Amino acid sequence: MTTFRSKVDTWLGALLGGAVILELGVVVFLLRLHVVGGWAIAGFLLASAALVLWVLLRTVYRLENDALAIRSGPFAMRIPLASITGIRPTRNPLSSPALSLDRLEISFGEGKSCMISPEDKTAFLAALRSRGVRAAEGKP
Repeated sequence: MTTFRSKVDTWLGALLGGAVILELGVVVFLLRLHVVGGWAIAGFLLASAALVLWVLLRTVYRLENDALAIRSGPFAMRIPLASITGIRPTRNPLSSPALSLDRLEISFGEGKSCMISPEDKTAFLAALRSRGVRAAEGKP
């Protein structure tokens, strides 16, 4: 099993990190001022901050013997390697388990796709090729 971390764009890391800091600041503010309902709001903000941190710290792509396992915080999916029909570079900003706009779009199954952003796209594609994925034969 080979693991690849997601590349993180500086602007996105700063934006998400700033959001976590802001949420924690609001929690401190609410609790110090004893705002009515402050505990409920603080709980929501802490859960939100934890989710953002989880996604930031745990977006990884694992190449197993027969599948690509994708995990982004609490979200996970598996793509059987035999079902991969295409891989192409993209900068599509749609939501995906990728923390960078420097992405690979993986087409699989019948009309399905997923975008990921491994830090080392060249090594990722080489690892796919070594597992017999023909769609990985192009350059990143």
